[in-house]
Amino acid sequence: MAQHSSHPGGTSRVRRRALLGTAVLAVLVALAGLAAYLTREGRSPSDTATPAPSSPTASSSSAAPSGPHTRPRALPVPPKTHDPITYGKAAAAALWSYDTRAYSQPELRKALRGWLTTESKYADPASVDQAVPSAVLWKEMAANKQVATAKINEGHFPHAFTQALQDDPGAITQAYVYAVTVSGKQSIRWKGSSAGGAENRSTTLAVQCRPNDPCALVGVMPSVAP
Repeated sequence: MAQHSSHPGGTSRVRRRALLGTAVLAVLVALAGLAAYLTREGRSPSDTATPAPSSPTASSSSAAPSGPHTRPRALPVPPKTHDPITYGKAAAAALWSYDTRAYSQPELRKALRGWLTTESKYADPASVDQAVPSAVLWKEMAANKQVATAKINEGHFPHAFTQALQDDPGAITQAYVYAVTVSGKQSIRWKGSSAGGAENRSTTLAVQCRPNDPCALVGVMPSVAP
C-alpha cells in the first residue's frame, strides 16, 4: 500500500513475499502451472492484506458478528484434522476474524503463526503476518472496540492444482502441500454500530497434510486461484 511504496525497501519486500509464496507451491507440489497462474500480471490480489483474525472456529462458518457488549472472542486455535479443505476453511475463518477487545496485535500475530507448519523450509510466516492489521491500525480499531467474524461459504482445490496432480500424482508425496481456495464473507462491527459492514472474501492457502500428522498452514498465496 502507500506505506510500502514510500519505503525504499517496501517494493522489494512485497516482491520477495510474492515470489516466496509462488515458490512454495511450485517447489513443494511441482506445480509450475499454478505458480505461473498465480504470478500472472493482472490477477486480482489476495484478500489477506486487510484486517485479520480472532475467531478460532474449526467449522466452516462462524457466528454473526459480536457486538461491543458481547463476550470477547478467543484467539484462533488450529483444528486437528487430516483434511486439507477442512483445515483451509478454518484457517481462512481465522485470517478474516479478530476481536480488538480481547487481545493485542502481537498476541494475534503469535497465535496465527501457531497455525504454521513446524517445517521451517516450507513455512511462510510473512504471508500470515501480512493478514494482521498494523500496530497503528490496530490501535485505532481497538479504540472503537472493533470486532470481525467470518462466514465460510466453500473451499475447494483450484483447477490448476487438481490438473497438475492428475498429470503427476506422485508430486504431492515430497511435502504433502495442497492448494485450497476458500470463499466467504467477513462482517465487522464496532462501538456504537448497530449494523456494521460486510464484504465478500476469497483467498488461496497452501496447506500441508502429511499422512501421519494433522494439517498445518504453509502460507497465504499472493493471488486467488479459481
